[in-house]
Amino acid sequence: MSEVKKIATRDSYGNALVEIGNEHEDLIVLDADLAGATKTGIFKKAFPKRHLDCGIAEANMVGIAAGLATCGKVPFVSSFAMFAAGRAFEQVRNTVGYPHLNVKIGATHAGISVGEDGATHQCLEDIALMREIPGMVVINPSDDIEARAAVRAAYEYVGPVYLRFGRLAVPVINDGEDYKFEIGKGRVLKEGTDVTIFATGLEVCESVEAAKLLENDGISAEVINIATIKPIDRELVVASARKTKKVVTVEEHSVIGGLGSAVCEVLCEEEPTKVLRIGVEDRFGESGPALELLHKYELDAEGIYKKVKAFVK
Repeated sequence: MSEVKKIATRDSYGNALVEIGNEHEDLIVLDADLAGATKTGIFKKAFPKRHLDCGIAEANMVGIAAGLATCGKVPFVSSFAMFAAGRAFEQVRNTVGYPHLNVKIGATHAGISVGEDGATHQCLEDIALMREIPGMVVINPSDDIEARAAVRAAYEYVGPVYLRFGRLAVPVINDGEDYKFEIGKGRVLKEGTDVTIFATGLEVCESVEAAKLLENDGISAEVINIATIKPIDRELVVASARKTKKVVTVEEHSVIGGLGSAVCEVLCEEEPTKVLRIGVEDRFGESGPALELLHKYELDAEGIYKKVKAFVK
């Protein structure tokens, strides 16, 4: 059996920027002294005059990007999620969101899978912060193929977009010939009848594996990839919940304000359904190897399987 191909979505981000940069000269990349970690260094090597290192000054970087957008450029602001969404929140809200400028935010190193960097760098609140901003599109891709497609879709979309990428290498799962990424659309990866699992980011792969374990116990789980958290695919959320009658959300983010909250908001308005939110509870992360942290926080396939099984039974 051949080894499953694994790529970190932050690598996908850097590679996609170069691909699109070859096609469009208006694409400008800004970084806050983290080009090696965010992988925008790949773009810098290819297009040194279109890469701006703004230093450790994320708020200023967002302001520069806003100015470039008013001049017809398509700037991609790059930093860790903790800094792009956290430190620069006010500038993203007032300088990009309020005037609805065409700025894209490439936020890497999101979630507890940042690992040894610990709680200060493991941003578990960024989805909540970004989806609160009016008009902001929020995308959390699940693998290399989806990440590269999401970057291209963000470039083509006119308006602010928040893209969430991870540090940990994850399996490629969207390699089917029928795969197509579209902002605002979810994708059914596995049909089921007993429970629906809505997952996002690296948790999509883990949820698919958990569904296989559930199948062995006679539980038919429908698995749906929600790459775009805002605008969320309301029609798909409602249709699946109506079919299975039980819903689980899985995310490498706080259970407060992220995918779970977005799904619950839709269902409480259109199809009241019992929901289990799997994510990081009301707490900070901690330092440790990424895979061990995912296991400890029960965000791996085993943890998801156990929680969903108990929920359904």
